[in-house]
Amino acid sequence: MSAAKIVHLPTAAEVEAAKASSRMLSKYAAADDVQISLCGRNGKADQLVLPDQALQILLEVLSEMSKGNAISLIPHHHEISTQEAANLLNVSRPYLVQLLEKGELPFRLVGTHRCVRLTNLMEYKANIDKQRSRALDELAALSQESNIGY
Repeated sequence: MSAAKIVHLPTAAEVEAAKASSRMLSKYAAADDVQISLCGRNGKADQLVLPDQALQILLEVLSEMSKGNAISLIPHHHEISTQEAANLLNVSRPYLVQLLEKGELPFRLVGTHRCVRLTNLMEYKANIDKQRSRALDELAALSQESNIGY
Protein backbone atom coordinates (compact mmCIF):
# COMPACT_ATOMS: atom_id res chain seq x y z
CA MET A 1 0.00 0.00 0.00
CA SER A 2 2.70 2.56 0.83
CA ALA A 3 5.35 3.60 -1.66
CA ALA A 4 8.92 2.49 -1.31
CA LYS A 5 10.62 5.58 0.00
CA ILE A 6 14.19 6.49 -0.54
CA VAL A 7 15.01 9.69 1.26
CA HIS A 8 18.48 10.90 0.55
CA LEU A 9 19.60 14.49 0.62
CA PRO A 10 22.25 14.87 -2.06
CA THR A 11 25.81 15.50 -0.94
CA ALA A 12 27.69 18.57 -2.18
CA ALA A 13 29.43 16.43 -4.82
CA GLU A 14 26.07 15.00 -5.97
CA VAL A 15 24.60 18.51 -6.19
CA GLU A 16 27.47 19.60 -8.44
CA ALA A 17 27.20 16.45 -10.58
CA ALA A 18 23.45 17.02 -10.91
CA LYS A 19 24.02 20.63 -12.01
CA ALA A 20 26.54 19.58 -14.67
CA SER A 21 24.38 16.68 -15.89
CA SER A 22 21.26 18.84 -15.97
CA ARG A 23 23.01 21.50 -18.07
CA MET A 24 24.30 18.87 -20.49
CA LEU A 25 20.99 16.99 -20.83
CA SER A 26 18.93 20.17 -21.18
CA LYS A 27 20.51 20.72 -24.61
CA TYR A 28 18.51 17.69 -25.77
CA ALA A 29 15.22 18.54 -24.04
CA ALA A 30 13.42 19.29 -27.33
CA ALA A 31 14.43 15.99 -28.95
CA ASP A 32 11.87 13.20 -29.34
CA ASP A 33 14.22 10.41 -28.30
CA VAL A 34 17.80 10.75 -27.12
CA GLN A 35 20.49 8.12 -27.47
CA ILE A 36 22.76 7.92 -24.46
CA SER A 37 26.07 6.15 -24.02
CA LEU A 38 26.79 4.72 -20.59
CA CYS A 39 30.25 3.72 -19.51
CA GLY A 40 30.90 2.10 -16.15
CA ARG A 41 34.11 2.23 -14.17
CA ASN A 42 34.70 -1.39 -15.13
CA GLY A 43 35.04 -0.30 -18.77
CA LYS A 44 31.75 -1.82 -19.93
CA ALA A 45 29.70 0.47 -22.16
CA ASP A 46 26.14 0.40 -23.45
CA GLN A 47 23.92 2.53 -25.66
CA LEU A 48 20.30 3.22 -24.86
CA VAL A 49 17.47 5.29 -26.23
CA LEU A 50 15.80 7.52 -23.68
CA PRO A 51 12.18 8.37 -24.57
CA ASP A 52 11.25 12.06 -24.39
CA GLN A 53 9.08 11.64 -21.28
CA ALA A 54 11.86 9.80 -19.44
CA LEU A 55 14.29 12.58 -20.38
CA GLN A 56 11.90 15.21 -19.00
CA ILE A 57 11.55 13.28 -15.73
CA LEU A 58 15.33 12.85 -15.50
CA LEU A 59 15.80 16.59 -16.06
CA GLU A 60 13.33 17.35 -13.25
CA VAL A 61 15.11 14.93 -10.92
CA LEU A 62 18.49 16.48 -11.71
CA SER A 63 17.09 19.98 -11.30
CA GLU A 64 15.78 19.19 -7.81
CA MET A 65 19.00 17.41 -6.84
CA SER A 66 21.03 20.40 -8.05
CA LYS A 67 19.07 22.49 -5.52
CA GLY A 68 19.95 20.03 -2.75
CA ASN A 69 16.42 18.59 -2.58
CA ALA A 70 15.51 14.97 -1.99
CA ILE A 71 12.90 13.63 -4.43
CA SER A 72 10.47 10.71 -4.62
CA LEU A 73 8.87 9.10 -7.65
CA ILE A 74 5.51 7.39 -7.27
CA PRO A 75 3.58 5.70 -10.09
CA HIS A 76 0.21 7.40 -10.68
CA HIS A 77 -1.74 4.12 -10.34
CA HIS A 78 -0.19 3.64 -6.92
CA GLU A 79 -2.49 3.47 -3.89
CA ILE A 80 -1.56 5.30 -0.73
CA SER A 81 -2.73 5.18 2.87
CA THR A 82 -5.12 7.71 4.37
CA GLN A 83 -2.22 9.25 6.33
CA GLU A 84 -0.13 9.68 3.18
CA ALA A 85 -3.16 11.16 1.37
CA ALA A 86 -3.83 13.54 4.26
CA ASN A 87 -0.18 14.62 4.21
CA LEU A 88 -0.34 15.37 0.49
CA LEU A 89 -3.48 17.48 0.97
CA ASN A 90 -2.07 19.08 4.11
CA VAL A 91 -5.12 18.08 6.16
CA SER A 92 -5.63 15.82 9.16
CA ARG A 93 -6.24 12.12 8.65
CA PRO A 94 -9.69 12.29 10.34
CA TYR A 95 -10.71 15.09 7.96
CA LEU A 96 -9.53 13.03 4.98
CA VAL A 97 -11.51 10.02 6.23
CA GLN A 98 -14.61 12.27 6.38
CA LEU A 99 -14.02 13.20 2.71
CA LEU A 100 -13.79 9.52 1.83
CA GLU A 101 -16.91 8.57 3.77
CA LYS A 102 -18.89 11.44 2.18
CA GLY A 103 -17.91 10.09 -1.26
CA GLU A 104 -15.94 13.19 -2.24
CA LEU A 105 -12.90 11.03 -2.96
CA PRO A 106 -13.00 7.40 -4.11
CA PHE A 107 -11.22 4.72 -2.10
CA ARG A 108 -11.21 0.98 -1.62
CA LEU A 109 -11.01 -1.12 1.49
CA VAL A 110 -8.19 -3.59 1.96
CA GLY A 111 -9.29 -5.42 5.07
CA THR A 112 -10.11 -2.53 7.39
CA HIS A 113 -7.71 -0.07 5.74
CA ARG A 114 -8.78 2.55 3.23
CA CYS A 115 -6.57 2.94 0.15
CA VAL A 116 -6.66 6.02 -2.07
CA ARG A 117 -5.44 5.95 -5.64
CA LEU A 118 -2.84 8.65 -6.18
CA THR A 119 -4.36 9.77 -9.50
CA ASN A 120 -7.75 10.30 -7.80
CA LEU A 121 -6.12 12.25 -4.99
CA MET A 122 -4.16 14.50 -7.34
CA GLU A 123 -7.29 15.13 -9.43
CA TYR A 124 -9.21 16.05 -6.26
CA LYS A 125 -6.36 18.34 -5.17
CA ALA A 126 -6.31 20.10 -8.57
CA ASN A 127 -10.08 20.68 -8.36
CA ILE A 128 -9.83 22.04 -4.82
CA ASP A 129 -6.94 24.31 -5.85
CA LYS A 130 -9.04 25.67 -8.75
CA GLN A 131 -11.97 26.34 -6.41
CA ARG A 132 -9.70 28.15 -3.95
CA SER A 133 -8.20 30.24 -6.74
CA ARG A 134 -11.66 31.23 -8.03
CA ALA A 135 -12.78 32.15 -4.50
CA LEU A 136 -9.68 34.31 -4.00
CA ASP A 137 -10.28 36.02 -7.36
CA GLU A 138 -13.88 36.74 -6.33
CA LEU A 139 -12.76 38.13 -2.97
CA ALA A 140 -10.17 40.33 -4.67
CA ALA A 141 -12.81 41.62 -7.12
CA LEU A 142 -15.24 42.32 -4.27
CA SER A 143 -12.59 44.19 -2.30
CA GLN A 144 -11.79 46.30 -5.38
CA GLU A 145 -15.50 47.05 -5.92
CA SER A 146 -15.93 47.94 -2.25
CA ASN A 147 -12.78 50.09 -2.35
CA ILE A 148 -11.35 48.21 0.64
CA GLY A 149 -7.84 48.51 -0.76
CA TYR A 150 -6.48 44.97 -0.55
